[in-house]
Amino acid sequence: MRGFWTGFLLALVILAAAAGFFVASGRVPAAVYDPPLPFEKMIATFALDAHIERQRAINPPVGPDEATLNAGALVYRNHCAECHGLPGQSSTPLGRRMYPPAPELFKGEGVTEDPVFESYWKVAHGIRLTGMPEFSAQLSGSQMWQVSQLVANANKLPDSVRKALEPAAQ
Repeated sequence: MRGFWTGFLLALVILAAAAGFFVASGRVPAAVYDPPLPFEKMIATFALDAHIERQRAINPPVGPDEATLNAGALVYRNHCAECHGLPGQSSTPLGRRMYPPAPELFKGEGVTEDPVFESYWKVAHGIRLTGMPEFSAQLSGSQMWQVSQLVANANKLPDSVRKALEPAAQ
């Protein structure tokens, strides 16, 4: 049995040394356009989802009524559109150059299938190594909930909110 444990520890040391050499040799993809490592996206997604799930889900203090969604549209235009784009626009140059690219929140399903709390958490805390900043120092709690309701309901916005989000509207 002692030989098994010695072999096991030796294998761990060799594996750690190989990983260290791989990192130190500059072979780990670091540039935006480098191809991802195998399983990189799966591991990052799993870790983010598990971290958010571990947090206590909060019921939104505001509902998706027209006033909330219009307020969320203003917050979105001022703080989110530069990276995530507006409805009917192709992705923004800045959003395309990020790694991973900033998701277009009004294209396809966006984040409409995510619980509002998940969007709120991402706005409040940001997401490491993605370019998504945290906004808790810039936005009030109600502003973060308003924009979270907006993106969670992006596929069923009233006309007044759609108009507020038109690229030409200011």
